[in-house]
Amino acid sequence: MTHYSLSSLSSSFSLNPINRYSSNLDSKNPPSPTASLPVSSLLFSSSSQEFLRNVKWVSRKNRYYLAKPADQDIGTREPSPQVSGENAAASSSTADGNASTSFLSILCPLLRLFSGGDPSQERNHALEVATSSLSSLARFPWGSKSLSGSLESQDVTISDPPMRMQLFEFEACPFCRRIREALTELDLSVEVYPCPKGSIRHREMVRSFGGKEQFPFLIDPNTEISMYESGDIVKYLFTQYGKGRNPSMGLLESTLFTGWMPTILRAGRGMMLWDKARQDPPPRKLELFSCENNPYSRIVREALCELELPYILQNVGEGSRRTKLLLDASGSKEIPYMIDPNTGTQIGDYKKILTYLFKTYSVATV
Repeated sequence: MTHYSLSSLSSSFSLNPINRYSSNLDSKNPPSPTASLPVSSLLFSSSSQEFLRNVKWVSRKNRYYLAKPADQDIGTREPSPQVSGENAAASSSTADGNASTSFLSILCPLLRLFSGGDPSQERNHALEVATSSLSSLARFPWGSKSLSGSLESQDVTISDPPMRMQLFEFEACPFCRRIREALTELDLSVEVYPCPKGSIRHREMVRSFGGKEQFPFLIDPNTEISMYESGDIVKYLFTQYGKGRNPSMGLLESTLFTGWMPTILRAGRGMMLWDKARQDPPPRKLELFSCENNPYSRIVREALCELELPYILQNVGEGSRRTKLLLDASGSKEIPYMIDPNTGTQIGDYKKILTYLFKTYSVATV
């Protein structure tokens, strides 16, 4: 399997939707292997030299077709031809997704009215920590512990897949939150490509590569599979990387309290692109040691989303085998801990991380 790092790709081309993972996880019909696509078959445009920089795409056998980007609302769940033959359960899931998306469309403007304003300005940190802590309580106990700590084996070797999965999501989305919680439980790292509303890079990637703007969107280069739908993604992750374990009780369900309360309590933080965010991504991805349900880590992830900064998410839940990596890097078990290889900066205090991010990656510093 070959990776191509594309430095430019015309935004007037869209990619065919690639293999999707069946929600029934039928072992009798595994995804078929696909051949590598020669890089010479890609068409480039000089007007998009920065598009897809710093991104590894998985080659596919699918053809590339001339097409205009779909004129659809950001975050909509427009049906594609590939899902027309899915079973009734999948149709029901899509219907639920449409209802949730409609709710989000109404909720977003309201949250903006009550939000804390410019995320780069001085904050009321007592209020920030209080609302983030309540958000953690609403999602208790998901995203707090690594199930690897419950294994009988005392082996502390980290067993990440050979290639990191790529997750397109945004912090305030309750469905994306479910994926990050599953990744924490499975002790997996992942490349995160934040897709806030108003995104100038990553949402276009999802639309080009998957066929529609819908989140979360997962790419697993190890199995050449990409998929939408949070429930299907969670099932896939546990089937592929769970070593026989099952998701925690309730992880696959989402209620008003457990699913939407963190979004409401945080007043939509991690939902909108900051208007002063730099348009060009940094040459190298930042790295964040985090635990999904840690209140301080959440505040940092929100900032990374609002700045649309791609980063490597190192999930360090309770009992995680990744704790040794954190200790080696920082000398402490405290999270969040951020490493920026572009400047050589390493910071462990969430307040300092926020100050650094908004100062370093705003248009004012260009």
